[in-house]
This record gives sequence, C-alpha cells and structure tokens, in this order.
Amino acid sequence: MTETAIVIGAGAAQGVGGALSRRFAAGGHHVIIGGRTKEKVEALAADVKANGGSAEGFRIDVTSSTDQDALFAHAAKRGDISAVLFNAGNNAIIPFEDLDAETFESFWRVGCFGGFLTAKRAIPLLAQQGRGSLFFTGASGSMRGKANFAHFASMKAGLRMLSQSLAREFGPKGVHVAHVIIDGVIDGEMVRSRFGEYLDQLGEDGGLSPDAIADAFWYLHQQPRSAWTQELDLRPFKETW
Repeated sequence: MTETAIVIGAGAAQGVGGALSRRFAAGGHHVIIGGRTKEKVEALAADVKANGGSAEGFRIDVTSSTDQDALFAHAAKRGDISAVLFNAGNNAIIPFEDLDAETFESFWRVGCFGGFLTAKRAIPLLAQQGRGSLFFTGASGSMRGKANFAHFASMKAGLRMLSQSLAREFGPKGVHVAHVIIDGVIDGEMVRSRFGEYLDQLGEDGGLSPDAIADAFWYLHQQPRSAWTQELDLRPFKETW
C-alpha cells in the first residue's frame, strides 16, 4: 500500500492545491485532497486518477475540530502518512476602515487557526513514525504587512511563527516542518478568472506557476534530514522584493 499525502486547501485544478495533489501523486503517494467544496475536491481527485495517480476527495472545514478528526482518522486507516501540506487560506483587499472584527477573525481562523488544528493532528502521527513532512503555504504577507491587508498579513505571520516553533520542537523527532513563502502573484485559475489582464501585463513567467510551486514542495519533501530547509521563498524572476 502506498503512503499517504494529505493536501488541505485544494479546489481548483489549476491552483496550488491542485498542483500539489498532482505532484505528490506523481511521486507515488495516495493523495487525500481536502477542501471546502465536495464537488471540487472530488473532481480534482478524478483528474489525478485519470492521469494515473491515486487520490480521493474529502470535504473539510479546516476550522472544525470534528472535520479535522475525521480526515486524519480516515488517513490513518491506510497506514503511514508521508506528508501533510497545509495550503488553506484566502485573500481580499480590505481597507482597515472597512475591516470589521468578524472578517478579521474569519481570515485568522482559516489561515492560522486551521493550521494549528491540522498540526495538532499531524504532529503526533508523524512523530510516532519518526519521519514525515508538515509543510505550510505562506505568502508575501508572512513577512510584511501592506496597506489594506492587515487581516491577511496577521493571518500569514501567525502561521509562519507556528511553523517555526513546530520545526524547532519536532525536527529532532524526525518531523520535517517547513514554511514556503510564495512572494508574488500565482498564475492559477483563481487569479486568472479575476485579474487576467494584470497577469497578462506581467508577461511570460511574471506570475508563479502552480506546478513550479508544487515542484518546490516536492524538493523539500525529498531532502535528506542532514540538510533540511525550514523556510523557502519563491518568486518570479521579475518580482520586486
């Protein structure tokens, strides 16, 4: 039986979650694809299987302890878990004057608290195995807060600190914890549908390719433990930073 990789925060086939699912399936893993919309994760799983991979969709609200428990209990039935990839989160331009407490909390709950709930379930399983990867998707906001993105930067910075603490505590127990900063716009389905003209203005390779991002995650997963990376930053060659 192949080992399992869990991708949390997937939906669009041409997005980071979709690319991660395809890459880890291509690497020989059975992929459990978790996302908010049952139809989307099942369609993505079908796409992975149509291309020769092993996958299944699993509907999950990352902020729900009950949903998280169900996902990891289901995964554990198959045997060892090789990788858990936390890719959940959302973004929006919201001026601070328009940012209310409910919206601020909702961003934090998905992108930071959801990462905590995932880690609480993944870490004991991986530590017991003495091996395995727990990776978190970061963003430019993980490092700096821009105007109109207080909610997003707070969420992402919190997730980054969670990743750092877990790496120091559980790295010596064989768990590879890493944080991947995606510093730039992703040339995926979501951005294409909303800001296609902007991506066109950036030109060839001006946005990050989801498949290239997934390759970076796979590279991290394959690292020997004598030389682990805790944080990796990715950006297009044209990006100002």
